[in-house]
Amino acid sequence: MNAPSEMNFEEMLRVKLEVLRREHRDLDEAIMALEITGRPDQLTLRRLKKQKLALKDQIVKLEDRLIPDIIA
Repeated sequence: MNAPSEMNFEEMLRVKLEVLRREHRDLDEAIMALEITGRPDQLTLRRLKKQKLALKDQIVKLEDRLIPDIIA
């Protein structure tokens, strides 16, 4: 049976998308905080930026799956 509390595939993708967006914002805030310190650890900064870019790629892929292609 399909109970009302169960999520369908699209709803699961939307939840995952929101989690990734939140993580992306958190990384952005962490990067800004490091840059404000004046002399940030460049290695840490580079790693955070790389993680942020990877999250952005995942976000774009999920958005593409959720938004249907419209051929004009």
